[in-house]
Amino acid sequence: MVTIYDVAAKASVSAMTVSRVINNTGKISEKTRAKVKRVMEELNYVPNQTARSLVLQQTKLLFLLITDIMNPFYTTLARGAEDAAKKSGYRLLFGNSDESLEKESDYVTTILTARVDGVLVAPAGDPSLPHMESLRKHNVPFVLLDREVPGIECDIVLGDSKEGARMLVEHLVSQGHRRIAIVNGSPSISSARLRLQGYQDGLKLNDIAFNDRYVYETSFGPLNDLTEMEHWIDQMDPPPTAIVAGNNVLAVEVMRLLRGRGISVPDDMSIVCFDDLGPYSEIEPFLTVAAQQAYQFGYMGMKMLIERIQERETALPWKKIVLPADLMIRRSVKKITPL
Repeated sequence: MVTIYDVAAKASVSAMTVSRVINNTGKISEKTRAKVKRVMEELNYVPNQTARSLVLQQTKLLFLLITDIMNPFYTTLARGAEDAAKKSGYRLLFGNSDESLEKESDYVTTILTARVDGVLVAPAGDPSLPHMESLRKHNVPFVLLDREVPGIECDIVLGDSKEGARMLVEHLVSQGHRRIAIVNGSPSISSARLRLQGYQDGLKLNDIAFNDRYVYETSFGPLNDLTEMEHWIDQMDPPPTAIVAGNNVLAVEVMRLLRGRGISVPDDMSIVCFDDLGPYSEIEPFLTVAAQQAYQFGYMGMKMLIERIQERETALPWKKIVLPADLMIRRSVKKITPL
């Protein structure tokens, strides 16, 4: 492997001069700089990134930690984050916690070991607080996405979960539905709590009494066993005519369960959900959704993170961006006569 000393010898300069050219530091004539760069190209020299990072006190590496790589919302978000990072000259590392605090903890350890310049993170939930405190303790800038963590102040990009859920309920009511159930994420996740509040607000605004038997709380990720949800559907009396799913993954799980029981959507049960299904919705537009601006989550969050890194010596105020959801009306809701 070609070393900095090989370059220095062929260019007839010191190793320190080569280092200054690589790191763009110190006063060097343009003639010398051009000669060193020409020799580097001739020898196919690749700078030692670790050594360069020690000189510059930065790695130009960022980390994106999300909760579910299979969710189209997060894959689109990741694209936005990568585009913003690349535009600013950063490389992006990636981790997927699967909604697991244990995996999230392991990734935080990796982040600290890799000495990345900053982290964009969708936390597993409220119990993620110690992990965020660990990042802060080690002076690693971070921006939260999609979910707040009570007890930590930081930059954050959120969707308007409460208003989006309210819009979904309002749409169902406009189509004659009054027995509306919700399948939602864990109450330890801020976005799930807000979506439940939006669901309740939508009922209240239409003089529909809240019935806690119509609420089922589970994981936002894929479900290995639908037995408990099946039991929940069976015990609702009277049964709902429509179901609000807290995210797109849960909507698919609900439809999978209903299909297995011979229940047709929307003929027998109407379904709406938070988050779109990515490119699938363009190929076969079916689900009515409160669609979030997934790409902007990643792009804007990354821009905030890079600004925080570049201005880390400045006491910038924390920023909170709330992106609205768009109601996309499709074919998963059947208009009925109010019961």
